[in-house]
Amino acid sequence: MAVIDVPGFVADLKDHATDHQFHIHDERHFIETYSMRQAWEVDLHPEQACGGPLDLHLSIDLDPRTVLAFEDHLMTLPEDVEPTSGLTLPLVLTWVLPPLAEAPDLLVLATELAGVGGADLPLKVAAIDSTAEVTDASERTLSITAPLELGLDDLFMHRESLCDIFDRCYQVSEFLLDRAPVWLGEI
Repeated sequence: MAVIDVPGFVADLKDHATDHQFHIHDERHFIETYSMRQAWEVDLHPEQACGGPLDLHLSIDLDPRTVLAFEDHLMTLPEDVEPTSGLTLPLVLTWVLPPLAEAPDLLVLATELAGVGGADLPLKVAAIDSTAEVTDASERTLSITAPLELGLDDLFMHRESLCDIFDRCYQVSEFLLDRAPVWLGEI
């Protein structure tokens, strides 16, 4: 039995997201049979955005070697000492919008989002221009990601607090939803 119940943590994470006004659409769990690497993906969005245009994708990638290294670290500790291993579990949040008719200036958007996300939620802004046919105009899609690292020692000791993260995620979602009609050419 693993020392950290990651599937239980993912279930709690989804419950926590619903407490912060997010609606869960879909979830997936992948297991690589050769290495036993596992990945969880959860698709969610703010409750008021059901039906689009914004989606938030949450993903966790678990490397079994990291969990085994943490377990080895725990075995070396006396019973009354808390772990401080520095080993982490990556959590990536990705906001996605459909192709934009009026794409924003990425530098301005990244600067504005930095103020919304703050130091607790570092955001990366990216855009992809794609052309289906040579004669077609290009379409720009926008993606905002927030890569986070959750300490395994915090998960083990139940010290992880994602309330601030989910509050910031909701603020970022509202920011994007407020501007989406202009970017999508609806206004």
